[in-house]
Amino acid sequence: MGIRVLLAAAVLAMAAPAMAQEGPARTFTARDLFGLRAAGDPRVRPDGGAIAYVRTTYDVMTDRAGRSIWMVDPVTGAQTPMVADEASSLTPRWSPDGSRLAYVLAAPGGPPQLYVRWMVSGRSARVATLEQAPNDITWSPDGKTLAFTMLTLDEGKPLGSSARRPEGARWADPLKVIDRAVWRVDGEGILKPGYRHLFVVSADGGQPRQLTFGKFDHAGPIDFTPDGEAVVVATNRAERWEIDPNETELYRVSIRDGAMTRLTHRVGPDQSPVVSPDGTKIAYLGFDDARRRGYENTRLYVMDRDGKNSRVLTGALDRSVGSPQWAADGRSLYVSYDDLGVRKLARVTLDGRVETLNVQLGGGSLDRPYTGGEFSVARNGLVAFTQSTPDHPADIAVLRGGRTQRLTRLNEDLFTGKTLARVEPLPVVSSFDRKPVGAWIATPPNFDPSRKYPLILEIHGGPFQAYGPSFATDVQLYASAGYVVVYANPRGSTSYGEAFANEIDKNYPSHDYDDLMSVVDAAVAKGFVDPNRLYVTGGSGGGVLTSWIIGKTDRFKAAATQKPVINWSSHVLTADNVGFFGPYWFGKMPWEDPQAYWARSPLSLVGNVKTPTLVVVGEEDWRTPASEAEQYYAALQYRGVPTALVRVPGASHGGLAARPSQSGAKAAAIIAWFERYK
Repeated sequence: MGIRVLLAAAVLAMAAPAMAQEGPARTFTARDLFGLRAAGDPRVRPDGGAIAYVRTTYDVMTDRAGRSIWMVDPVTGAQTPMVADEASSLTPRWSPDGSRLAYVLAAPGGPPQLYVRWMVSGRSARVATLEQAPNDITWSPDGKTLAFTMLTLDEGKPLGSSARRPEGARWADPLKVIDRAVWRVDGEGILKPGYRHLFVVSADGGQPRQLTFGKFDHAGPIDFTPDGEAVVVATNRAERWEIDPNETELYRVSIRDGAMTRLTHRVGPDQSPVVSPDGTKIAYLGFDDARRRGYENTRLYVMDRDGKNSRVLTGALDRSVGSPQWAADGRSLYVSYDDLGVRKLARVTLDGRVETLNVQLGGGSLDRPYTGGEFSVARNGLVAFTQSTPDHPADIAVLRGGRTQRLTRLNEDLFTGKTLARVEPLPVVSSFDRKPVGAWIATPPNFDPSRKYPLILEIHGGPFQAYGPSFATDVQLYASAGYVVVYANPRGSTSYGEAFANEIDKNYPSHDYDDLMSVVDAAVAKGFVDPNRLYVTGGSGGGVLTSWIIGKTDRFKAAATQKPVINWSSHVLTADNVGFFGPYWFGKMPWEDPQAYWARSPLSLVGNVKTPTLVVVGEEDWRTPASEAEQYYAALQYRGVPTALVRVPGASHGGLAARPSQSGAKAAAIIAWFERYK
């Protein structure tokens, strides 16, 4: 292949004929990405009489997502838009008596603002004029006060002084002096200089009052004590807190004067505090971090309100838990956890008994089938949650009396008359050690088992994450193009226990490769996969493994590595979390053990690669920076391996598929690349 770079525009031109033929298609197409709707952030009214949720839609003219708050009746499923206009509304939070709803309104031309809506009158008012976006909103128990976190700007001291600019002169932009360890974050870019602090404001409107100060960030969620005199929040106030990302402690902060009392004292994260209804206990999430392994289960703890008598409640549950919420009687808590690729809901008593409820949560990611889902609980025990299956993105459902009821069908009109890919479990045993590997196989619309189909192996990122039986646009688009798609949770994936995840601790990639090859073998053994037309792709950690795989085998006709890490030494010092990847995934920094870094870098295997490889990356990716993808592309070009580089304009790591046109074009480019190499 000649020395040229095939940029995004050229790839989109290659894919355009297929996209132009969509019309009234009977399968899922790139045009359908604009018609998708998804539910999120369900908030049941405290008495269980209504549910507020955020509906995400997409505008074909602006190519962007819009969010609006809708109300749904938990019995009939009848829906009403609360705020639905050109501004995005999000983060609905009920007042304790259910008469008002706080929310954030993000209108063009200024920072998002905090509003309150009086539900009986249907009128809303802005609580305060904020200079930055509010986060982690919570009500005081008496409904008189709102607490939230917000960035406070701090430009710091200038480094030297420049000449005085003459009036009317047009000089270059001033120097940018950076002295923060974490100064750039994926999805946000270069951070505004400042620190995130805790504020309170009257729910009837007023001037926000800052409670915390200093060169530290304070993270939510936050919770009030029942007497309304304090909130509990997580922060790390150590001197070198920025390079210790897994260290936070819980503090009690006085509403009256901002006095802070430290409640937890251990190595590891303590976060997500929730105060019991009677105020005597605080539940929270965390783990002991002394070992600095790649993965630790996040556990549920409870302690007295003064921080004493802390104990773990989910020590016997070999899974990470999240989103703790107290039951109204204060005798148990609700938590979610991922199990075998499925997010579940459980009730945990104060003596550590775990009861799994009849709920399967889903939602959060649209392009790939990651586990996800959210829930909230009313005082009467009604649970509102997001539900997704391979057939539809997240809808709102409820759990009532042990039975679930789906309330919304947001994509029914879009999917009527269309045939989607069918997704079912694929039994797999690893060739390495005979361990079972969770996997799913998607067959194309109008599937004929007597035919032979090309296969795409789609690999998840993380690597400490999990796929599951959820809706995914990439899977549907690949299947609509006539491909069987297989995806799996190789060792290192979450939801299979701490030991399984840590099979790749300080050893990634390794035998996850064997797991994935066993998945492909199991798919081929079904009899309808053409063993001469195998393809592989994946993003982030999946991009790492894609590049690793083609350095180990030539069995795939073509590959598409998306937002990969290629050289671990360069990655850990250019990614957006300098204190995490090196210490936790390698145990040492690159200058301390360069060979360990090189041995796990896909670049070390590039001399073996013969597979035609498409390299895809967002131009504003600061998690696996574009320089990683560019290194691999340059190496493949140098070696004469057929390759092309796709740079997605404006896209971050987590936002590679955020805009529908780019999401569809990316999938079309990958399909076109694979079709080139039959």
